Amino acid sequence: MKKQPGPVQIVNVCKEEHSFALDTEALAQVLLAPEVRDKHVVVLSVAGAFRKGKSFLLDFMLRYMYRKDDDNWLGEDDEPLTGFSWRGGSEPETTGIQLWSEVFPVQRSDGSEVAVVLMDTQGAFDNESTVKDCATIFALSTMTSSIQIYNLSQNIQEDDLQQLQLFTEYGRLAMDEIFLKPFQSLMFLIRDWSFPYEYTYGFNGGNDFLDKRLQVKDAQHEELQTVREHIHSCFTKISCFLLPHPGLKVATNPAFEGQLKEVAPEFKEQLRSLIPKLLHPDNLAEKEINGNKVTCMGLLEFFKAYIKIYQGEDLPQPKTMLMATAEANNLAAVAAAKDLYYKNMEKICGGDLPYVAPESLEEKNQFFCREAVHTFSSTKKMGGQEFCDRYRAQLESELEEMWQSYSKHNESKNLFNAFRTPAVLFVLVCFLYVLSGVLLFVGLSTFALVCDCTLGVVMMAMLTWAFIRYSGRYRHVGGAIDQAAGVVLEQVRRSHGHAN
Repeated sequence: MKKQPGPVQIVNVCKEEHSFALDTEALAQVLLAPEVRDKHVVVLSVAGAFRKGKSFLLDFMLRYMYRKDDDNWLGEDDEPLTGFSWRGGSEPETTGIQLWSEVFPVQRSDGSEVAVVLMDTQGAFDNESTVKDCATIFALSTMTSSIQIYNLSQNIQEDDLQQLQLFTEYGRLAMDEIFLKPFQSLMFLIRDWSFPYEYTYGFNGGNDFLDKRLQVKDAQHEELQTVREHIHSCFTKISCFLLPHPGLKVATNPAFEGQLKEVAPEFKEQLRSLIPKLLHPDNLAEKEINGNKVTCMGLLEFFKAYIKIYQGEDLPQPKTMLMATAEANNLAAVAAAKDLYYKNMEKICGGDLPYVAPESLEEKNQFFCREAVHTFSSTKKMGGQEFCDRYRAQLESELEEMWQSYSKHNESKNLFNAFRTPAVLFVLVCFLYVLSGVLLFVGLSTFALVCDCTLGVVMMAMLTWAFIRYSGRYRHVGGAIDQAAGVVLEQVRRSHGHAN
């Protein structure tokens, strides 16, 4: 007995860990059905904020796909609306990503046949989803769909465009090299449109309204221009449909189950205009990636590849505008504090300034560090104390690194340090020469020979050190000679100390 079609969960959400998992088996059952697996696929997805009627709209699309040969495909007045799970109220219903279990083969006017997949997505901006959760769901649906419906309420506001920019950029980051526009068709669906006297319901009024909203003007702020240019650069086709409010009975009746008798006439009229045009065989855009058409079987592989990317750590974490601003604010304060420390230390020991006694330099460093930290702390910053403390710790760590650098730079100016190695080697040569003569004089020729050999090694070391300093080559050998000279000098100091 054939199983009744219904929604299939293909991307599951773990709300506690804010992670996503692809149900490969469930997805394969939908896309690898023998009658559609090798057909080019059309994926129609609806995405947007939660509780804005995405599943409600998709169920009318399902009704059309099953009854498109019937003039009364919208249904009877008392018929409940079934399909993807939906309900009234303020709490979210859909989680993750769902596909309708039945893929619809559709024949086009040129005789070719495509497979139509309907996709429902979790609503964005609920009280349990992070910005990353919302960005991942929207990006995944946009990357895998050929027609993305961006479901909005009442108007296109600037924050709607900014969120679209963030989500599409998050999707573009996850894709390999893209030589064409990364995504295909985007349709703004404005629900509950209240200004038909300005722009009429439907595609004509919607496209005129969208042209005005996405227009790039010279007088606009650069930020507003960037958002619009980004959206135009991401999609090959952008359109808009203005849909009226379905009526107060739909919005306020908890017992409403989708019966058309309670839906406003103008809403039903616009549905009869929207859905047949959207799902007309010749308007269905096949899914393409880099200009190559994708089959149902190929779409399964792309889902697997994309979900792996979002499960990894390669992509940057998208942030709220507050967090991004707070981060930039704190980083600017860190940079200002470091710049103050740098300028103060440069006046004391920077560049060609003479050598400073280590104790005096250490004292100056501590004073300038306190001054830099005070500058950071006194700067007005966003994000709260705990957030700012992380950047204060970062500042202190970077100041310590700068101090180590200045300390080494100062030591390099000490003339004794600069000539320490040749001085030690020269003294060793003189000492070994005298010792060899004394040992030869008293008849200890074997020991004198050892001294002469050691003297030869030390002289070779001195000549090698001079060559390295002149040429800049074999620096690791020069470092070893410096280290050996330091050990000899330290042993002499200790012996002198014990003698005293």
